[in-house]
Amino acid sequence: MPGITRRTVVGGGVALGGAALLGACSREGETTTASLVGPDDPRVQAAEEARSSTGREHRVALTPAPTEVDLAGTTVATWAYGSSIPGEEVRVRRGDTVVAELVNDLPDPTTVHWHGLALRNDMDGVPGLTQDPVAPGERFTYRFVAANPGTHWFHPHVGTQLDRGLYVPFVVEDPDEPLSYDEEWVVVLDDWLDGVDGTPDDVLAELRQGMDHGSGDGDGPMRMGATLMGATSDHLGGDAGDVYYPEYLVNGRPAGDPHTFEAPPGTRVRIRFVNAGGDTAFRVALGGHAMTVTHTDGYPVEHAEADALVIGMGERFDVLVTLEDGAFPLVALAEGKERTGFAVVRTGGGSAPEADVRPEELDGRVVVATDLTAEEGARLEAGDPDVEHAIDLTGGMANFDWGINGRRFDHEDPAGGAFQVAEGQRVRLTLTNTTDMWHPVHLHGHHVQVGADGPRKDTVNLLPGQTLSLDFDADNPGLWMTHCHNVYHGEAGMMGVVGYSA
Repeated sequence: MPGITRRTVVGGGVALGGAALLGACSREGETTTASLVGPDDPRVQAAEEARSSTGREHRVALTPAPTEVDLAGTTVATWAYGSSIPGEEVRVRRGDTVVAELVNDLPDPTTVHWHGLALRNDMDGVPGLTQDPVAPGERFTYRFVAANPGTHWFHPHVGTQLDRGLYVPFVVEDPDEPLSYDEEWVVVLDDWLDGVDGTPDDVLAELRQGMDHGSGDGDGPMRMGATLMGATSDHLGGDAGDVYYPEYLVNGRPAGDPHTFEAPPGTRVRIRFVNAGGDTAFRVALGGHAMTVTHTDGYPVEHAEADALVIGMGERFDVLVTLEDGAFPLVALAEGKERTGFAVVRTGGGSAPEADVRPEELDGRVVVATDLTAEEGARLEAGDPDVEHAIDLTGGMANFDWGINGRRFDHEDPAGGAFQVAEGQRVRLTLTNTTDMWHPVHLHGHHVQVGADGPRKDTVNLLPGQTLSLDFDADNPGLWMTHCHNVYHGEAGMMGVVGYSA
């Protein structure tokens, strides 16, 4: 494919003909494509046909393109699916077939990754691993059964494109929904720099130079170019992030021009939170209210009361809230970075809260995903693992050499060193964070269980020095990425592949 380079396709390997490339570059003694189930294997189609389908089709038109958006009176250039950020919400019913036609109007190749969906491997959107990237001016049709209900989203898997405006909430409704509520809001959180302070590619180039910024001088975060030093959080175990962002957004709006949610007092609302950020965990609270946590990453949990939630990049939480009378701040504190995203919830009269308000709930009962217990019906059946893989998160900021098991991901040989599993196995991934920074680790195509009865997840936050056991059943054959969802850590090399043995 002329014109496609390693520089432009760094989110999942170089495009050399999709899965066919994988066996060509393997090192001696390492995994080859011939030993793995590729995305074009008949077993991928068989797994798709086994999914329960309604027979209904839901068609989606996606046209990523350069555009301009208004951030509180400042016009910035970015890339988006349409003219707004986030893109227009997509909502289907469990078992519906999604038919999404992507027409690439960007100057660079792109793909779509359907984050949180256990879908067929050849629709997962990882260039060089599951598909060829879609070149400028070209098109690709994604077609798959949306089998697992819940709050999900989609975004590119090419380079740093995720840290522009290319993200959309994706909700799969459960026809057997047990929750009772009056209204539903989707709240998408984001950290923003594109068009304000250069581009995400500029930031990655700067970070690659490395910097041992430690924990700063104790006086709070300090900016040096695009790099943020001294951003620390107890909830994240220390270093909170590498990147300075000039804006933090709630549903595409900065604090200077906040989104307003309106409902009558007494309304019971389901709020679906999505963190679409590139480098920021958010601590979220609704002033004057407690939240009942019902789901994380689409799976139900035993209901837990919370005043605030810590949501890592790629994570989703669903909560229920009964609204009081008045005007209240919905605050998304950029964890460790001392600034906030902000929206207003209004049920009655009174002055709107100030954008810099810090409701006391932020320091109340703060819940993270590993505090939660999976609802009994959502748990994996008890059983010992048939295979276990040790995955150490390695590297650091000094050399910006993030990797897995001491190895930085090789975009020219993405399946080399793949963690092999076999269809039908119970798999255990034992993750250990050997670095000085937290990492949100995302597994494509599957949902793990954290520990014996922890939540079912696809994105798990791992703090420095922490070890977590993540179990899943190998029931979705193919080649699946697992990686840090800090887009800059992933691009630097903290990515790997879980591959099914042929």
